[in-house]
Amino acid sequence: MNNESQQAVQLLVPELSSIIQLRYRILQTIAVAGPIGRRMILETLNISERTVRNEMTLLNNQNLIETTQKGVICTSKGYEILEELKETFQEVSGLSKKEKNLAEILGIKKVIIVPGDVNSDSSSQQLLGKEASEYLMKIAKKDFTVAITGGSTVATLTNFLSPTKSLSTFTFVAARGSLGNEMNLQANTLVSQFASKCGADFRTLYLPENLSETAFATMIQEPIVKEVLDLYDHIDIVIHGIGTAKEMAHRRDSNESIIKMLNEKNAVGEAFGYYFDEAGEIIYRINTIGIQLEQVKQSPHILAVAGGSLKAKAIQAYFKNETAPQTILITDEGAANAILEN
Repeated sequence: MNNESQQAVQLLVPELSSIIQLRYRILQTIAVAGPIGRRMILETLNISERTVRNEMTLLNNQNLIETTQKGVICTSKGYEILEELKETFQEVSGLSKKEKNLAEILGIKKVIIVPGDVNSDSSSQQLLGKEASEYLMKIAKKDFTVAITGGSTVATLTNFLSPTKSLSTFTFVAARGSLGNEMNLQANTLVSQFASKCGADFRTLYLPENLSETAFATMIQEPIVKEVLDLYDHIDIVIHGIGTAKEMAHRRDSNESIIKMLNEKNAVGEAFGYYFDEAGEIIYRINTIGIQLEQVKQSPHILAVAGGSLKAKAIQAYFKNETAPQTILITDEGAANAILEN
């Protein structure tokens, strides 16, 4: 359906747009979060129980969903419908227009926006992972080397990766050393999980992220460390998150003097060990063994995956720092709205 046809339908049946959005979002939520119960759906989408019950009855009658002992799941036909209506949903919901506007504001190649807000809707984080994994498979070529940072959003990609002819030839590389005590969200853990899901190879970097000058100078001479560092100059794809300054300082167990300095200099965002203020200026960087911002910018493909209205300032600050225009930002409506309305 072209734009003129969509406008004509909208004039004739103005309520059609809201119905499409409602049913699509319910089916989409079941697809990424299923098996799921009715109450979780109404809480996630903030709609009434009666609405959920009626719409699920309709979706069930159309064989788009089915009920199991563990909850409601999406059928293969349901997944097909979601894919077929994806472009239409992006248009009628206004997300396509927001994607273009946000890409222009941030000065980057492309923005992909998923519905919802990570800060209030857990299924939105799964959608971010789904979109990122699909884009990764789209640009994948044989023998690519892919650098991965840690974080809960980047971690969601593992739920949607599977072996393909290209992905199985990848080498996933940890972009950072260790970070705090959250082993399950560290880059070292994620690269092994990505590789396992894709049947690919991986390289880890089991070192403390924040090192003294002496330790740093010593460790970078180690052959096993040097091998990984050399890979950073030839990365084909970088997949990374963007954090708020406060959150990342806490995760790194930063001392009081650093936290005080970050507060005094109004740090709002962090990526790759660099802390940014609202103007995008780098105000602090940790002494770390890992991929450097200059090496990130050299990569042909960069996927930034970050969402939530609370991360809007952090996302905007990061992209003010002369970030590579080839970056693809995959974010949610919560963050996008907050940036566009700023």
